[in-house]
This record gives sequence, structure tokens and C-alpha cells, in this order.
Amino acid sequence: MTTVAGLVPHLCGALAVGGVAAAATGRRELMVRWCVWALGVPLVTAAFWLGPPGIAVLAAVVGVVAVAEFGGLLRLGPVDRAVLAVAIVGLVLAAWLVPGEVFRVAAAGALAIAGVPLLSGDAEHGLRRLGVGLLGLVWLGVLAGLVSSGALGLVLFVAVSIADIVAYAAGRRLGGPRLSPLSPAKRWSGTLAGAAAGLLTLAVLSSLTWQTAVAVAVGGPLGDLLESMVKRGARAKDAGRWLPGSGGLLDRIDSLLVALAVLLVLG
Repeated sequence: MTTVAGLVPHLCGALAVGGVAAAATGRRELMVRWCVWALGVPLVTAAFWLGPPGIAVLAAVVGVVAVAEFGGLLRLGPVDRAVLAVAIVGLVLAAWLVPGEVFRVAAAGALAIAGVPLLSGDAEHGLRRLGVGLLGLVWLGVLAGLVSSGALGLVLFVAVSIADIVAYAAGRRLGGPRLSPLSPAKRWSGTLAGAAAGLLTLAVLSSLTWQTAVAVAVGGPLGDLLESMVKRGARAKDAGRWLPGSGGLLDRIDSLLVALAVLLVLG
């Protein structure tokens, strides 16, 4: 298993190659996206370097931002968003400080989310608010799983990110049948090429097992489709507009969330 320190040379090399490739295309949007990666990757790596405390802080911050984007997409009110954000942060802190109580904290979060529309007596939109809130808790609450993942969490992030990039480029170039009506731009050719690239990344980083392979090859694309379904339901192109070249934070972690969920289930 690769350590965080062992990952640093690989990440630096990948950023260098990516920068050269983006510059060679002459496309401004690719250079902007690379600049975001060049700023974000060192911050994420530093958090994992610090171990559980650093990962917990990173996961909590990411969770709050993701809740804001998720709530905006599905038109959750400020109280619903606040309760969901507290539930996600509570899960992350529990995973760090009292890992044996994670399921109890999750249950408490679900009850709190259900209580908001119930106590407000929202007969018209209460069921939708409850469903959206619970989806957010299950989907975004997976971030708590990063706390105990160590370097493997960072490896998973790198692998699904590379798989996403390769899938996008290969799908546009190779074409072929569409992967799903949820995302007409995605092609089976790109998905398979991306899966191969993700598995190769795992192998290079000495982290290729059947569990990580399924997480990256199956969980990653499913996570992308899940966010596509949410955005289509919200009639939105991106989860946000604040991250240059990437839209929102959810657009960057959608594959990671379901890949991590699959890895946690497979254990």
C-alpha cells in the first residue's frame, strides 16, 4: 500500500504532465481547470498527510460546501440545509472521535432532518424535503468514511479523477453508444477507457485489489450518473459556478463519493 509520502512524487508528476498537455491544447478552459488542480491537490494532500485530524477537517469543510450546493440544486430551505450540514459534520466528527457511535449519530441526523418538515407542518412539500434531506445524508455522509481511510482515500481520489478525465477525452474521441439517458454526452467507450486508466493508476500506486477495482470501475461512473440525475431533476448544468473550470465542488467529488461508498460496503 502506498503511503501519503509515497504519493507525493506521483502527484507532482501527474500535475506536471497535465500542465504540459493542457498547454499543448491551447484551450483556455483546460488551463484554468489545471490551475484549480494545481492549487487544490497540495491542500488535499496536506490534509491526508496530517492523518485523521486533517482528513476530518477537510471532510467537514467539503461536506458543508457540498450541502450548500446540493440544497441549492434541490431548493432546500435554509433550515433544512443547516440541519443537513450539522448532520454531515456530526458524522465526520464521530468517525474521527468516536467511530463506534457513527451509526447512532447517523440515526440522530436522520431524525433531525425528518423533524424539520414535521414540526413546520409542511403538508405540501414536507415529503419532498424529507426525501431530499435523507438522500443528502446518505450521499454526502459517505465523506465520514475518508477519516479512517488513510492514504487509500487519497489513492481513490486520484484514481477516480484520472478515470473521469480519460473517460471524458476518450468518449468524445471514440464516440459509440451512450452510457445512459441521464448523461447523453457520456459514452460506453469513454467509461471503459476511464475504468482501464483508473485500474492502471491503482496498480501504479500499489493499491489494486478487487475491492478498489470495483470501487473505481463501477462506483466512479455510478457516482457521476447519480449527480447527473440530481442535476437533471433540478434542470441545472452544474452544481455551482464558483470553481473555475469545474462548476461546483459536487461536480468534482461525485465519482469519489459513490466509489468510497462501494469500497466501504465491500470492506
